[in-house]
Amino acid sequence: MSNPVQASGGLLVRVGAGWLERVVAGLDWLARRSGRAQSLPAHLLVGLEGEDVAYFHLLRSGYTVVARRWSGGHLPGDIDMVAWQGELLCFFEVKTRTARDMTPAEVAVDNHKRNVLRRLARQYVRQLPGELAPQVRFDVLSVYLEGGKKDVVHFENAFGWREGRRDWE
Repeated sequence: MSNPVQASGGLLVRVGAGWLERVVAGLDWLARRSGRAQSLPAHLLVGLEGEDVAYFHLLRSGYTVVARRWSGGHLPGDIDMVAWQGELLCFFEVKTRTARDMTPAEVAVDNHKRNVLRRLARQYVRQLPGELAPQVRFDVLSVYLEGGKKDVVHFENAFGWREGRRDWE
């Protein structure tokens, strides 16, 4: 049987995440309406919206998000999100699409992108305090924004430290 305090804490996290998501959406709307929104290309705005959707999905799922768009300084690229799931450190790549076409979003995480993420994850783990490196998992979140509907498909353990078969292949 689950601990009632943990169960109610999980409810608070889900309710808090939902409230925070609505506040952020409202602030985004106000920024767009006032003309103060960033003048970014449409595909970048879609990507940022998808990362926000993924962030709130992770919060509602009980993850502790500790970094967004983390970069390793001199290393090229960034990690979309870093989060803890208990004692497990998870690195997330988020791919966003406005339609479900022939090619699913997660397919865009190709060999090159996986190698960039591995290199950045090594750098991230090196900078953590302590002697023991945590257990690590690489996940992919495919976010679909279709007609006001938001759908997230979460691929846990999508790839590892070494190249191998991906879950969606």
